[in-house]
Amino acid sequence: MLIVKKWIEEKLEHIELFFLPSYSPEKNPDEYLNCDLKYALSEKPAPKNEKQLEENVKNHMKMLTENSQRVAKYFNHKDMKYAA
Repeated sequence: MLIVKKWIEEKLEHIELFFLPSYSPEKNPDEYLNCDLKYALSEKPAPKNEKQLEENVKNHMKMLTENSQRVAKYFNHKDMKYAA
């Protein structure tokens, strides 16, 4: 912990810290990704096995890597402005 505190002190003029509540999914970009992924998977036929599920997830994640505008929209929510 002291290593982190020291690093923060050295970088304070270059970074801004935001302290979030212990549980705040609306402020977590990962939650927006999870929601996007879950919705996309629910729109496809149910996978018949684990390999098919894995393939569906990989395909969606690949699509997101090629569509940065879609990912950028996760940060348009008012609670996400701190991270944009």
